Amino acid sequence: MQPLIPVLSIQNLNHYFGQSEQRKQVLDQINLDIYKSEIVIMTGPSGSGKTTLLTLIGGLRAVQFGSLRFLNQELCGATPKQLVQARRQVGYIFQAHNLHESLTAHQNVRMSLEVHPQFSPAQMNAMAAQMLQEVGLGDRLHCYPENLSGGQKQRVAIARALVGRPKLLLADEPTAALDSKTGRDVVNLMQHLAQEQGCTILLVTHDNRILDIADRIVHMEDGVLIMAQRG
Repeated sequence: MQPLIPVLSIQNLNHYFGQSEQRKQVLDQINLDIYKSEIVIMTGPSGSGKTTLLTLIGGLRAVQFGSLRFLNQELCGATPKQLVQARRQVGYIFQAHNLHESLTAHQNVRMSLEVHPQFSPAQMNAMAAQMLQEVGLGDRLHCYPENLSGGQKQRVAIARALVGRPKLLLADEPTAALDSKTGRDVVNLMQHLAQEQGCTILLVTHDNRILDIADRIVHMEDGVLIMAQRG
């Protein structure tokens, strides 16, 4: 039987901000493997390095030291083209949803497909509409963010993150701005849709009410990743 190959494999990852005397280490010898369809939740205080790690995994920041392999592609020393290819396989959900206020829900979701050259405009329109239908917003396609509730905005963000069928979903405090029930609904929806797609999830949260969805929970403290219990 062949050993499982991780979707994400991080070994001895270190990261620094600043130069010379101002140089500060923000990630210290990070080691983490995450496998297909796994849901891993990362906890830890503000400023502990969680968001920095997400940006490195997602190809939004250059890897400085150590090894970070995503879909068996080494991102340390990766070319700009390789980073773009990696980003196409990642979906992002942020605390503040990051929707474009001047675009409708449909346009916000469709926009994330424009980095996938294999889709025609008609395909992108249909896929965006279908994904909004799946998150329960089939009747809100042409609404602007200002006319949506917080929970509806986060549903648009989920649709935008998953419409391209990414291999990895990165979620940074996705329930922080939501009440308890809406936050639970949003996380359940994210979990359901990602499982349907065979998508792996790495979710950063301070919300203890949603820890039960995790296969594993890891904790970040002062840039050090501490392994914790299974969910």
